Amino acid sequence: MAVIGCGNRGGDVYARHLAAQGAEITYLIEPRSGRLETVAARHGVPPQRQLRRWQDFFALGRVADAVVIASPDDQHVEACLAALELGYSVLLEKPIGLAEEQLDVLLDAEARSAGRVTVCHVLRTSPFFLAVEQVLRSGRLGQLVGITLAENVAFWHYAHSYVRGNWRASPPTAPFILAKSVHDLDVLRWLAAAPPLRVESQGGLHHFRPEHRPAEAADRCVECPVPCPYDARRFYRGRPEHEWPVAVLTAGGQSLEEALQHGPYGECVYLGKNNVPDHQAVNVTFANGVTAQLTSSAFTHNNTRTLKLLGSAGELRGQMETGEIEIHDFLSGEVQTRHTPTEGVHGGGDVGMVAAWLASLRGEASVLTPLSESLDSHRMAFAAERSRLGA
Repeated sequence: MAVIGCGNRGGDVYARHLAAQGAEITYLIEPRSGRLETVAARHGVPPQRQLRRWQDFFALGRVADAVVIASPDDQHVEACLAALELGYSVLLEKPIGLAEEQLDVLLDAEARSAGRVTVCHVLRTSPFFLAVEQVLRSGRLGQLVGITLAENVAFWHYAHSYVRGNWRASPPTAPFILAKSVHDLDVLRWLAAAPPLRVESQGGLHHFRPEHRPAEAADRCVECPVPCPYDARRFYRGRPEHEWPVAVLTAGGQSLEEALQHGPYGECVYLGKNNVPDHQAVNVTFANGVTAQLTSSAFTHNNTRTLKLLGSAGELRGQMETGEIEIHDFLSGEVQTRHTPTEGVHGGGDVGMVAAWLASLRGEASVLTPLSESLDSHRMAFAAERSRLGA
């Protein structure tokens, strides 16, 4: 395997799981020397196979069996097109790209290539959503009429990624609904089992604005006397330094305290450097008449997803964080409760995605989603953002 992008997703998630499941990491591509050396040491990748530019890797020709692309969002499509031209199969981190017109370009390129693109919609391979889909397809709920899904981002997670982090401003990064909730839109598409027809969305940046900054607040949390739920010291101190989210701050060799003193993750959340919504709702109508509502919000205490499936014969309620699923039967009045495993990032979905991709590469049965269907989630996200902005 070659891994393009050695950040959290590429270096800490996909490379780790691939190696743990028997794949060999043979090439690493990453412009940050410290991060490149760290991940290379972890997998025993020699210096001659550590590259700074993905263009230099593809210039070598076909030197690996498959490629992971987990570079910054704006580089995904161009790198993926180069991979397909050489016949590589690609595990592509979401979002696919930052412009809607890129979607069909990639689909056309895949049709001409011996390789295949798998988008990292990891919720489809999580035990929780696999169990939900099994109940739905069993017919126990009758005719599916509606889906209600909430992505509870958690106040601290939103501040980490979307106020202080890499996805705080769009452009240049993806809109919030695409960067954070394209997984959820994909789940809606999967469960509805039909393409989307209409999308409507409302939302905005409600709280993380300069006018909400306390009068005595400092620019950096380490110097701030104001009690604040978004104090970076509360978020990061006491958490394991080699795990997300602290690993994001310490990547490249700096200490946590250095990052809080000098980096973006120690800044006040009210400086106005962010512009993406902190609360957004999306309504979708699918071709078979199923309607769905998705709410993605920063203003939740936990980082989880909650779900309702509304059917003619029953209702399903679930929470991904706990793994609990309730099935309410309208005819008998019975309520069945199931518990699914919850270990791992995305409720075990990351491990499941890598396992499914490797199975596909080995010619074994796999649950991977075709690229054409994965694109529907992105089309919904772009349509939602146009609707939110009144475009």
